[in-house]
Amino acid sequence: MKLMKSLMLASALMGAASLAQAEDQFIPILSYRVGPYAAGGSGFFGGAIDYFNLINAKGGLNGVKISWEECETEYNASRGVECYERLKKAQGGASLVEPLSTGIAYGVLDRVGEDKIPMTTLGYGRSDAANGKVFPYIFPLITSYWNQAAAMTKYLGDKAGGMDKLKGKKIVHLYHDSAFGKEPIPVLEAQAKQYGFELIKIPVAHPGNEQQSQWLQIRQANPDFVILWGWGVMNAVAIKTAQRNGYSREKMLGVWWAGSEEDAIPAGDAAKGYTAMTFNTPGNYPVLDEIRSKVYAAGKGNLSDKSRIGSVYHMRGVTAAILWSEAILKAQEKFGKGKLMTSEQIRWGFENLNVDEARQKALGALGMFPPVKTSCEDHEGSGAVKVQQWTGDKWKAITPNWVVGDKALTRAMLEESSNKYAAEKKITPVCLK
Repeated sequence: MKLMKSLMLASALMGAASLAQAEDQFIPILSYRVGPYAAGGSGFFGGAIDYFNLINAKGGLNGVKISWEECETEYNASRGVECYERLKKAQGGASLVEPLSTGIAYGVLDRVGEDKIPMTTLGYGRSDAANGKVFPYIFPLITSYWNQAAAMTKYLGDKAGGMDKLKGKKIVHLYHDSAFGKEPIPVLEAQAKQYGFELIKIPVAHPGNEQQSQWLQIRQANPDFVILWGWGVMNAVAIKTAQRNGYSREKMLGVWWAGSEEDAIPAGDAAKGYTAMTFNTPGNYPVLDEIRSKVYAAGKGNLSDKSRIGSVYHMRGVTAAILWSEAILKAQEKFGKGKLMTSEQIRWGFENLNVDEARQKALGALGMFPPVKTSCEDHEGSGAVKVQQWTGDKWKAITPNWVVGDKALTRAMLEESSNKYAAEKKITPVCLK
């Protein structure tokens, strides 16, 4: 009898624990805090967790708290898939997933659709996934590699004195030899043909800490501009090698994954004057002050180095968590305020986001990222970027307004590519309700 009572009590306690877990909105964290890309992973996921802690400290999303669990992927595609499979049903089921890795995103692309779990690919991944009729569960939020490449061409054209002045110029695409590095090539090739510049494609093998032969090619070509499409240690090596080869850093333009403090500081004086794209405006914002005062002051900050609060990667993680939270709140508007949302309901929330300037101001993040308004046809929601320059000790935005490239071109390419994918996979393009 005593044993039966003990078992009943244990069962009741386990049930209560499960209920408590199920009352939280669970978000798996497919992080990487070790390896050559640790700076990006620790900063981004640290920023996201800091925002989760801020939300929870303020009572949750209409009372619904956020819970999470980390799984170390080491930025490895197969490990990332394993982490996804292990966590997708944890704590009542994943609300959403964000791998911060093109390789992992491609690895789970079909799985998330089958599992009905929305996946964000904030500023990376398949650019054609912005077509929600074909990829209903994928959200390349804010801007894609294709729109970034188009914006790069626009910026370089303006820098040259007009788009017509690009004719006859040489532009090197120095890229990480991976799906990530190859993603913008179709846009750059189309624009090379459109504007008459010569595109020179030079790959760099992972992880990118040896680039002598590539920079010998660049020195021989003597290009007008170099687009640095790098990641991790590749970036600082490229900047320092450019200096050794006498190539002006002001003629270099980095992808937004080559534009963090962790890319510039290790390059020392060689980085001064270097420019890179960004979808965050450098600076301080009220939401970051709240994180300092309500999260770090309470001993719940995720970063051991507090100087990284508000850095590029940290701010990017905060931005991602803001958009995830806004999608959950949007879902609550339709399906029940203060209720736990299913992953399918959150998918609807992502498809109906409208984080305009007024909402950004209410969140303490006005101007931190471009306004985002999504729809079934547009899972990206913006396409706008800025250009920032390294002053020697910090990043400074040098384009006061958000830059948008040739979206008509990228949309046409997006439609063609996504419809081809739909035909291959026997998908009937349609908007989900």
